[in-house]
Amino acid sequence: MEKTKSNYCVILAGGKGRRLWPSSREDRPKQFIDFFGTGRTQLQTTYDRIVKVIPHENIYICTCREYLSLVNEQLPDVDEQHILVEPVNRNTAPSVAWATMRIRRINPDANILITPSDQLVVDEASFMRSLETGLSYVSENDVLLAMGVKPTRPEPGYGYIQMGDLSCKPDVFQVKSFTEKPERQFATMFMESGEFYWNTGIFMSNCRKLTDSFEHIFPTVLRNLKVENPTYSYEEELDYVAKHYPSYPNLSVDYAILEHSRDVYVMKCDFGWADLGTWHAVYEFMSKSGEDNVVVDSEVMLEDSHNNVIKLPKGRLGVINGLDGYIVAEEGNVLLISKKEDSSALVRKYVNEVLIKYGEEYV
Repeated sequence: MEKTKSNYCVILAGGKGRRLWPSSREDRPKQFIDFFGTGRTQLQTTYDRIVKVIPHENIYICTCREYLSLVNEQLPDVDEQHILVEPVNRNTAPSVAWATMRIRRINPDANILITPSDQLVVDEASFMRSLETGLSYVSENDVLLAMGVKPTRPEPGYGYIQMGDLSCKPDVFQVKSFTEKPERQFATMFMESGEFYWNTGIFMSNCRKLTDSFEHIFPTVLRNLKVENPTYSYEEELDYVAKHYPSYPNLSVDYAILEHSRDVYVMKCDFGWADLGTWHAVYEFMSKSGEDNVVVDSEVMLEDSHNNVIKLPKGRLGVINGLDGYIVAEEGNVLLISKKEDSSALVRKYVNEVLIKYGEEYV
């Protein structure tokens, strides 16, 4: 795919990643760890993938103050002005609004790709083709275009997009509805219907449509800057954001924009995808051993054990006998042994209880 100077990307790298605890920790969440032992972290892998199709000078990283040093350490070639650091943590919608404002000042005709920093993509060639098709579509149409992937299992930890009418372009459909993390029985119904695709969290639009969407939903926190001072400098922008950013509500970009905007479409994609968000999702995504165990970059001896996912630190050896359907994960000062099925809610509960009882050093 040819790199087009009008195409930009915003990588979201401010999440806490608590559903993958204890491997994902408060001081180094999942996007900043080399989870699979490839030599590159999830953030670096995402950047490596995107820079193949979008010029490096058009890539922006959104993060929070706690993780700025990690972004600088892992992506040293990214310019300071391409890293947007939230003054206060406000979820993904305000940071994408800010990034859109900065990109619009540089290129009001930009097409913008928004992607989380912890997505797993199997078929990169297919992913590139989908990007090319999608960015071309939003350059010609004022729409919000989500990338959807056909479900391979009734996963309750993912979001689902219901497809409506076909657009003028093959594989692009109007969005009928969004459902976030349904109960397993509903996820099964969604999958069997054939109308629902997984919401990858990756979407794109042009700068005009994104700006319009944010200005309809949010208070005029960032919009006023271009009215009050249309020739503002980088330093003036930072000062303005520091002062006004706390006025934004704490909303995800999926909820604030995709679910509450008009002209939202979904493109059917087939590039092999998983969200590195939960232990159950990691188990389902990775190849299994003969007894359906998933061992993630760890040294383990297994006997009479089935359907487990295991992640241990380097230098640790796990000897496991008679275990069925569990997560075994150790990192630093925490060892987690828990039933695997629908583990997301359980892990969140444990994190909150550990935080209250034992303090931040264990979270």
